[in-house]
Amino acid sequence: MANIIYNIAGMISLVAIVLTFIRMILGPTVADRAVALDGMTIIAISLIVFIAYSFNRIIYLDVAIVYALISFVGIVAIARYLERGI
Repeated sequence: MANIIYNIAGMISLVAIVLTFIRMILGPTVADRAVALDGMTIIAISLIVFIAYSFNRIIYLDVAIVYALISFVGIVAIARYLERGI
């Protein structure tokens, strides 16, 4: 029963990534694209954690943490760039 729920959660996450990718492509403003990119990274991090749990591999959690830190720095840089308007 738990495997069915995990598979459904994984499929929902994949659909969410596709939808945020579409928003990133079609976003009318740069801010919309930045928010969509941040949403994609959050969903990707949750998928990495899901894979770590599924395969019982702790090392993937380290990958998720590093990816989250890099994503945070990137989004802050984009926000600062958009705030200045350069």
